[in-house]
Amino acid sequence: MPLELNSPDFSSGGSIPKQFTCDGADISPALAWNDPPGATQSFALIADDPDAPVGTWVHWVLFDLPANARALPQNIPKKEQLADGSRQGRNDFRKIGYGGPCPPPGRPHRYFFKLYALDTKLNLKPGATKKDVERAMQGHILAQGEWVGRYGR
Repeated sequence: MPLELNSPDFSSGGSIPKQFTCDGADISPALAWNDPPGATQSFALIADDPDAPVGTWVHWVLFDLPANARALPQNIPKKEQLADGSRQGRNDFRKIGYGGPCPPPGRPHRYFFKLYALDTKLNLKPGATKKDVERAMQGHILAQGEWVGRYGR
């Protein structure tokens, strides 16, 4: 069963507005999704850029989102733990929370926002990496969805 992930801030495959990039305010975009499978205990979100010159670049790692969550507002605070118990990991900018698109000049890059419905909470420490989260999610993914944006300079 797929999760239908979307953003009111840009269309799927469309351009990511500057405010969500390092050229603007560098705030996270709003995201929303449909109801997950009934056994969902938490969500995890990974945003990355597979077109980066050094290989896939991780922009956001968020996990242990509550099972009743159906959206994320713009501008999620760049803190290790959020008020709802969600935890944020370390991105490839070596910072906690969202780090927006910041590609070198050239062709636009693709940015994949991937949401996972899980049958468990991961209970990893804040600051966990994408690899840590992917390893902990193995065998626990009930559904997943993605939303892709583009940004170039």
